Amino acid sequence: MQSNRMDVDHHQKKINVEVHLKSQSGVKLSEVKMHVQALLSRHCVVFGNYKWTEFDEDFLRNHVKSVAVVDLEEMASQPLDLSSCAITIHMFTLNEDGPSTLSLEEDEELSAANHWLLPAAEFHGIWESLVYESGVKTQLLDYVTTTMYFSDKNVDSNLISWNRVVLLHGPPGTGKTSLCKALAQKLSIRLSSRYTYGQFVEINSHSLFSKWFSESGKLVTKMFQKIQQLIDDKEAIVFVLIDEVESLTAARNACQAGTEPSDAIRVVNSVLTQLDQIKRHSNVVILTTSNVTEKIDLAFVDRADIKQYIGPPSVKGIYHIYLSCLEELMKCQIIYPRQQLFTMFELETMGFARSEVSEHSLTVRDIAVKSKGLSGRALRKLPFLAHALFVKTPSVTLERFLEAMDQAADKQKEEKANLMNSF
Repeated sequence: MQSNRMDVDHHQKKINVEVHLKSQSGVKLSEVKMHVQALLSRHCVVFGNYKWTEFDEDFLRNHVKSVAVVDLEEMASQPLDLSSCAITIHMFTLNEDGPSTLSLEEDEELSAANHWLLPAAEFHGIWESLVYESGVKTQLLDYVTTTMYFSDKNVDSNLISWNRVVLLHGPPGTGKTSLCKALAQKLSIRLSSRYTYGQFVEINSHSLFSKWFSESGKLVTKMFQKIQQLIDDKEAIVFVLIDEVESLTAARNACQAGTEPSDAIRVVNSVLTQLDQIKRHSNVVILTTSNVTEKIDLAFVDRADIKQYIGPPSVKGIYHIYLSCLEELMKCQIIYPRQQLFTMFELETMGFARSEVSEHSLTVRDIAVKSKGLSGRALRKLPFLAHALFVKTPSVTLERFLEAMDQAADKQKEEKANLMNSF
């Protein structure tokens, strides 16, 4: 938390501005901040989130990739005057290295975890690409920011309990793992005034239950020792992701039913004990996901402060996903010539009236209605399938492409129904 935030006029709207610096830029951050402030005062009225990628002055052109006003309500309907807001500027460069693996045995090819330095180039843009019902992403950000603030203020955790554990649950394909990565990336930028960098460790639950059950308990301890070394660096904020946490529970239940060796229960207990150990540190956040809510270990659920359900996108969410896909295809000139598409808010303002200018946007909305029930993963694949199966030419008009998307949506729904029937 930046201390200057606490002194601002509480009636002012708090706005976050993220400044993506070019990696080779060795310029002083205070200097960048001054130029960014000047840019914001020159262009002080924005609608919703706004990003500058082209600049009218050399300094920004040479040192900055983008300046973005972020995390306002999904579609702000009112113009926002930045000059009357309390602005916090966050500056970052992206780490271009891919993941490294945390391996636990010198002679074994046992990779128990992947490890990234944040903010990572690989995670850039995920946050913006995920569309959920209003408030989910903001709530998660606020939750972690508050845990940091409570730790800073030395709140006695015996009196007020919080565990630094987040659980995202819901059906497969809704972007839970991506959201964990995006949240860690976002927080490493948001907290850059406190932590020099972020560390992200993604634990592979399945590899912990190695084929040598008796070794698994030791492996868990070994892995958490490595994570502890990362946490010991107080310059870093560490995010630990345990994906598909229900696999821990499955092991425990199987033990109790007598179908698995009792070592498995040792592994689960070992994981829970280690989590209890590391969550004492103020610079760690534990992120977990589960596709099968009812199968999660109660001992685990109890440890999570936030249990957030992540469901399939609504029609509004689907519309925004499709809009971002179509904008990208127009930018790459696969769809040509470029044509204007309206946001859902703009369509609502027009009362969904059909006209020459709104025709294409309303078609996208019809396809979004038809696509309800598809997972986020399937939705983002749909424009690709539309092109591969129904377009087949290098460049295509928007009108023709929307016909192809409509066909692809029908095909996806049909395949989903066939799959359901075959079970």
